[in-house]
Amino acid sequence: MTSSQTKRRLGLLSLLVSVGLVAIKFYAYHLTRSQAVLTDALESIINVFTSGFALYSLYLAGLPKDENHPYGHGKIENLSLGFEGGLIFMAGAFILYHASQGLLHPQPVARPDWGVALLASTAFVNLGVGLVLVRAGKQLKSVALVGDGQHLYIDALTSIVSSLALVLVAVTGVVRFDTGAALLLGGFILVNGWRMLRRAVSGLMDEADTATVTAVIAELQAQRRQQWIDVHNLRVQRYGANLHIDCHMQMPYYFTLEEVHSQLFDIEELIKERFAVDVEMFVHADPCTFAACSLCLMAECPVRLHPFRQEVVWDIHNAVKNERHHLA
Repeated sequence: MTSSQTKRRLGLLSLLVSVGLVAIKFYAYHLTRSQAVLTDALESIINVFTSGFALYSLYLAGLPKDENHPYGHGKIENLSLGFEGGLIFMAGAFILYHASQGLLHPQPVARPDWGVALLASTAFVNLGVGLVLVRAGKQLKSVALVGDGQHLYIDALTSIVSSLALVLVAVTGVVRFDTGAALLLGGFILVNGWRMLRRAVSGLMDEADTATVTAVIAELQAQRRQQWIDVHNLRVQRYGANLHIDCHMQMPYYFTLEEVHSQLFDIEELIKERFAVDVEMFVHADPCTFAACSLCLMAECPVRLHPFRQEVVWDIHNAVKNERHHLA
């Protein structure tokens, strides 16, 4: 089974689970008339829409490159995450408004025992499915699956808080525990919706993924050869699970085109082996100059004018700059 097929199956699992659980939660609200349970049920409606859109985005992300999408369709996963975050944000705002009305005009809670039982069962299912989605999403580098799984975590947490609120109402008889829990959950949902929107915008705007860039540079440094005099202007873009990497590599100016091509091929292959996703890498070869002699590791360079002084260790601070390295 391909990674795209695995993603789609997990997306379908999330959608089916969301449909079943939202029905259970609205039945729990029908029994209890609890504001906290209604909050949980309304938040779960978002699960259905977002899981459906996430499933569609996973289908699109798995399509091959074409003339209109030369870098593939992976960016749709960021759009899916943004769609999910936007709906969650709006749901949180609505829940806060509805809960504030309930705080002013509290309504009695009926049959809290049934509510606790039903919500606890949905929380258990959401935690289990959310764990599967987040683990698979991280392994497959799918922001859509990770976002969907984290949303199920949030849904499970709202169910747990709602259950605790019903227990407090049953024990103390204070109805405002119910509306207080709804207010708390509404604020929590609002904040998490904003965070998901922020991550989606970061991905769509190609914000630098510091962890991935650092890993690429560390791999180049660890596998460094003496022919690789300098690397700079290194950039990493993520399209769904796929990585697009480009950089400038300075090599001896007297190398033949065949020698340069061989070195560039080796660089691309070692980076592809390092990351368990599809990697497209473009390396621009720069000829060395005599100014680079003092940092060049070539032991037997036939044209060296200056003695070797110091190796420049490549890291996140110098390899991303669009300028060749030099010693002070």
